[in-house]
Amino acid sequence: MDSFNLRLKEAMEYKKVKSAELSKLTGIGKSSISQWLSGQYSAKQDKIFIIAKALNVNPSWLIGADVPMTNESTPEKIFNIANQLDDGHQKKLYYFANEQLDEQNKVVQLPTTNTVEVYGAVSAGTGEYLTDNQPEEVDYSGTVPEHDFAVTVNGDSMTPLFDDKQIIFVKKAQEARSGQIVIADYDGQAYVKKFVHDNNGCRLVSLNKKYHDLPINEEHEMSLFGIVVL
Repeated sequence: MDSFNLRLKEAMEYKKVKSAELSKLTGIGKSSISQWLSGQYSAKQDKIFIIAKALNVNPSWLIGADVPMTNESTPEKIFNIANQLDDGHQKKLYYFANEQLDEQNKVVQLPTTNTVEVYGAVSAGTGEYLTDNQPEEVDYSGTVPEHDFAVTVNGDSMTPLFDDKQIIFVKKAQEARSGQIVIADYDGQAYVKKFVHDNNGCRLVSLNKKYHDLPINEEHEMSLFGIVVL
């Protein structure tokens, strides 16, 4: 399983982007990028979103998940369709696109505040009880991805990816691929961990190395609530 620095190097090489250019594209200092590339540190969640957007790669892939590097974007789909059109239809597409741009520029965007429903807490450390209580609606200023439910992280075992008290978003699932970040019920308590399945067996892994792995075997009961989406 590739680490964040290896994935970052691969994405930069694939996109032919140097550190200085990535710094300009993202507004992130060159020293931080150099430290990530060397493996000295890993980026936090908000920076991963920014880097993934700048390099047009999947943020889950960037942190080591077994998913495709890129997903075809809408502009790429339009470009591919346009290439199949003859000159006359390409001109019609061009005029239509300009009309849409003019219409968009006339719209005044008002500031909005996102709210999300948070269904309790999951532990990044010693375990929490994720209950079926009524969710709490809270303000959220970041990007809200497509998700089934949201939870709050308690503890620091998943730093630097997730901070204590951070809200994270989850898609319901009963299975996971190695490398994915999951919400799991482990011996009756809810955790957020990286699921790993390799030659050493299955386990739930903390990104903060001061925490021990949680082995998945016949001595422990484990089931999944879902996969964390970035």
